Amino acid sequence: MAFLQTDKVFSKKWLINYSLIIVGSFILATGFVLFITPYKIMPGGVYGIAIALHYLFDMPVGMTALSMDIPLTLLGIKILGPRFGYKTVVGFLLTALFVDGLTLLYGSEPLVENEPLLSSIFGGVFLGFGLGLIFKAKATSGGTDIVAMIISKYTKLPVGQLLIYVDSAIVLLGLLIFHDWKIPLYSLIVIFITGKVIDTVLQGVSYDKTLFIISDHFEAIRDKIIIDLERGGTYIHGTGMFNGACKTIIFTVVNRREMAMLQEYIHEIDPNAFVTVINANEILGEGFNSLHEKMTS
Repeated sequence: MAFLQTDKVFSKKWLINYSLIIVGSFILATGFVLFITPYKIMPGGVYGIAIALHYLFDMPVGMTALSMDIPLTLLGIKILGPRFGYKTVVGFLLTALFVDGLTLLYGSEPLVENEPLLSSIFGGVFLGFGLGLIFKAKATSGGTDIVAMIISKYTKLPVGQLLIYVDSAIVLLGLLIFHDWKIPLYSLIVIFITGKVIDTVLQGVSYDKTLFIISDHFEAIRDKIIIDLERGGTYIHGTGMFNGACKTIIFTVVNRREMAMLQEYIHEIDPNAFVTVINANEILGEGFNSLHEKMTS
């Protein structure tokens, strides 16, 4: 069971986390008001349901979503235990207030008229960026996340898989209510972009590359990495599958410029070397971003 993690009130970490929640909630609300709600797009979650109810019964989107978030959170606490902290509650409260407040100030017209595809793209960006900031503050979005967790407890199915099922059902609900195939299709675009932007916010944009190098000249390559590039690495001892020969594999992480230099050097000394290049989404440790700073920020 996951228990509450509390930050010391008015500490630097507390201020940063709640600032992220405030800014993230505002950006999230802006995405709904300017891009998502005007085109009846239903990107899953309680806000997808709230948007449908808004068009069916003229109910305010923010307060409708809040009326679902609160009982779901209470149900989650009762069934799953104390894993939903104050930050999650503050997050969905602020989002609801910002959504209805911006709607009163701006109105219900889209920022860009007659451009549902463009609005889907930018709506996904705003939603992903806002949620990413909220997640960085160690809060959650509540809503259907809690439904997925509850179902997972009794079915043992992965939460991520169940969340896809729940949100997909909400997307299809848009088709049944509005009888327009464009709505679920635009909604899927929003969900896809939102997920990608959340990953980018949480992991950052990285141009680093992970290299696995197999070469008989591994000592020369080691010197190039350590002396010229001033990077580190690790030897991994393996056995060739074809002939059973012992192999020394170099594992290292470099940036794009250093990778080009290293590949050119390897080609010069061993054209038959085997090099695997993998995009590194996030590197934490000496010479890169600090794991300690990431965990304490």
